[in-house]
Amino acid sequence: MTKKEITQNFLKLAASGHSHEAFRLHVHEDFKHHNAYFKGDGETLMLAMEESARKNPNKIFTIHHIIEEENLVAVHSHLKQTPADIGFAVVHILKFKEDKIIELWDLGQHIPIETINENGMF
Repeated sequence: MTKKEITQNFLKLAASGHSHEAFRLHVHEDFKHHNAYFKGDGETLMLAMEESARKNPNKIFTIHHIIEEENLVAVHSHLKQTPADIGFAVVHILKFKEDKIIELWDLGQHIPIETINENGMF
């Protein structure tokens, strides 16, 4: 699998409630992340992803753009907690070591109901 394919599989598994499998298959043992709302280790983030999927079983995660360069992959996606939710624009940046994800950054922005920009967020 390419790093892009690993990233897609990891994010889709995590969003659909299979974070344990996502981490088992794709995360390096020395993994760390930079989400400001959780402790920086993999176990904490994996459990938070699992809890989110439990609370929002109808979550919709759509990847719009994905870029791979050397050991980094960047993903621009749309995350909706429920089908009726307007959602978030999300950017994930993943760093790889030995074809495993070793580091993760994620940034999100609420999608406003009304926007000045006629181009939208996607």
